[in-house]
Amino acid sequence: MMMDRLRDLPDPDHLPALDPACLSASPAADLGPLDPAPRILLLYGSLRERSYSRLCVEEAARLLRFMGCETRIFDPSDLPLPGSAGDEDHPAVKELREHAFWSEGMVWCSPERHGQVSGLMKLQIDHLPLSMGGVRPTQGRTLAVMQVSGGSQSFNTVNTLRLLGRWMRMITIPNQSSVAKAFQEFDDAGRMLPSAYYDRIVDVMEELVRFTVLTRPHAVRLVDRYSERKSEGVTISAGTDLSAIALMAVRGGQGGEA
Repeated sequence: MMMDRLRDLPDPDHLPALDPACLSASPAADLGPLDPAPRILLLYGSLRERSYSRLCVEEAARLLRFMGCETRIFDPSDLPLPGSAGDEDHPAVKELREHAFWSEGMVWCSPERHGQVSGLMKLQIDHLPLSMGGVRPTQGRTLAVMQVSGGSQSFNTVNTLRLLGRWMRMITIPNQSSVAKAFQEFDDAGRMLPSAYYDRIVDVMEELVRFTVLTRPHAVRLVDRYSERKSEGVTISAGTDLSAIALMAVRGGQGGEA
């Protein structure tokens, strides 16, 4: 696959605002297999030259790399409108979907526009179908949500991103980030200054890594649905169904005690 729309990450290993003594490079070491590296796709919601949602995503990507993840940042600048002529065959749409299939987790960061997510952020999510060729590009993947604001702190956008994540059948982690007056939080080079806002992004990425490693061996099982099995004519075998096996084991143990 041609990856023409992945952004390069400037200074990927330079973390001037981080105290590395307080962050493990393997925060999920005891939660599941770390090989292969967790794969995280990061989406941002503004095309401004100095886009604070993009700058936050870049900080998040550096932290994820520090914690052993593989990251991709998608550039949405030429995505067509959903439903426009030829949109399903547009190279940008195809590439976005390929990155979604590749990922095990995602980070969504949007600016707050008129109290809500930006149109560009929603545009990217709208191009991710719930099902495609019998495969679901978002279902069972972990999700971290973040927002940036030009004024006082708000949570409207992260709340909407949570709703969208639930709609896309994703595992949205509990923590989140909302950066107020984002224009004050970055230096001239576009690097985030040390602050409680930066520390919260560290918290969110640390939690995302843990949830991704914890759930990825079980992602298929966690989103297995009765309604879908019924519609597809898939039946459950007592010999292979984990819930049935566990239930029989409990009943057998109770019977032995009696």
